[in-house]
Amino acid sequence: MINIESSLEPPFDLDLLEQAALAALTHQSAEGDLTIVLADDEELQRLNRDFLGIDAPTDVLSFPASETDPETGATYLGDILLSIPRADAQAQAAGHPLVDEARLLVVHGVLHLLGHDHAEPEEKAKMWKAQGEIMDGLGLGHVKVSEK
Repeated sequence: MINIESSLEPPFDLDLLEQAALAALTHQSAEGDLTIVLADDEELQRLNRDFLGIDAPTDVLSFPASETDPETGATYLGDILLSIPRADAQAQAAGHPLVDEARLLVVHGVLHLLGHDHAEPEEKAKMWKAQGEIMDGLGLGHVKVSEK
């Protein structure tokens, strides 16, 4: 499911974000439902501050849930929130379209929902390898996470 803040109108096909999420799940041999929320810098800064103690905007946040729907038995993996303004700025800086940056951030977010992290060098190498393979599979191997 994709939710969009009322003030945002992304200039790309939202199906491409779902495709990126599915590619990441398939690559990781995982199944489940998730929500992608397209938001602004202010919303991500608020959530970053409230949940992670970092009072700064960011490009993507993942909130793992790992819950099971009692009616359907489906696994709910969690929520991924993207800052469209930040993704747009990063895409411009990197010289690729906003939709490609958004797809990268969705892949990155799904990997976080599945337990990947990049706090330590070994974890980062594993996550970046998976992320690169998924992006290659989407024909977007040239799109990389910006190192902040």
